[in-house]
Amino acid sequence: MDAAEPAPGAPAPEAPSPTCFRHADRESYVRCTRCDRHVCPDCRRDAAVGYQCVECVKSGHQSVRQARTAFGGRITSRPYATIVLIALNLAAYVLELVRPETIQRFGMLGSALMLRNPGEDPTDISAFYQAGVAHGEWYRLLTGAFLHLSPTADSSFGPFAIAHIVFNMYWLWSLGSVIEDRLGALRFTALYLLSALGGDVLVYLIAPNSLAIGASGAIFGLAGGYWILSRRQGYDPLGGNQMLITMVIWMAVSASFTSWQGHLGGLLTGLASGAAIAYAPRHQRGVVQLVLLTIVLLVLVFAAAANTYQLLTT
Repeated sequence: MDAAEPAPGAPAPEAPSPTCFRHADRESYVRCTRCDRHVCPDCRRDAAVGYQCVECVKSGHQSVRQARTAFGGRITSRPYATIVLIALNLAAYVLELVRPETIQRFGMLGSALMLRNPGEDPTDISAFYQAGVAHGEWYRLLTGAFLHLSPTADSSFGPFAIAHIVFNMYWLWSLGSVIEDRLGALRFTALYLLSALGGDVLVYLIAPNSLAIGASGAIFGLAGGYWILSRRQGYDPLGGNQMLITMVIWMAVSASFTSWQGHLGGLLTGLASGAAIAYAPRHQRGVVQLVLLTIVLLVLVFAAAANTYQLLTT
């Protein structure tokens, strides 16, 4: 049987009310200005003109290019990398307090004879073993930069042991928070670690038989990197010239009781790494920065490897 048709002159049936495309039970006469679908109050968002549905807003956010720092890094709300590095240094310091032998085991050392156990007879040659980077302990080139003087390891250091880490962490926060804001976390971390490595590599080249610890090489590298970035950007809120002069003077004054080799190596590496980041051309900037920083890393690795060969063959 055919469906009944309305009688002549009878009013036409009303069209169904439009409903939200996500909620069929909700009546809505508001359309998304982007996809033209009806949206209820829960599914729409204010736009420059009218409203947009939540799906269009989400896809719009995905297509928007993220803001970048002046040197190509990703902008973050807080200096997370700086905070993590400070936390790692403090964690290593706590480990030193609990286990004083940590310094001997992980400090920067090129080549030396060390007791296998602290309680063994130092007159017994069999109680010693060859330790250091030259004998396969390559990790010392980096782990030494996270260790600091500890009063439990040597009571003669006294208050200077505490001052060592306090001043280094102060400078790490002061420089790190500013540099990370300009570079982003990834590039800042690369600058810090390369500077730390560069400081220990120069210690390895010039004073391979000495034990060196401390984040000072990395701090000097941050100072050098900051100086380069400030010159390139024309913005210097920390006074880069005065800071660099102060650090060079401190390097000279403290040469008799600190590792000036680590300070100088970190500074030179920071200058080179900062230049690699700051002066990379905008076109393919990320790739160029990666290549240049890799070259800095390879130079350091080659220098360490060449020195290892020399130490083992002479």
